[in-house]
Amino acid sequence: MFNKDSGEKGKIEEVLRNSLEVEENQMREYLIAAERIHDDPELKERLENFAQGNAKRSKQLLDEISENQ
Repeated sequence: MFNKDSGEKGKIEEVLRNSLEVEENQMREYLIAAERIHDDPELKERLENFAQGNAKRSKQLLDEISENQ
């Protein structure tokens, strides 16, 4: 798809790394919010599920970054 010899590879890696940072930040925010909730177990569980989704996407992004180095 992209010519690996061009600057595209570096641009793609930058996008992946930026996306990873966003996912990790969101995961932390969801977990912090979930920890603060004591009176709504359903909301707490949903926030924890969101964090798990972020963790899975973070792993996928890390794998993609590793494969493209």
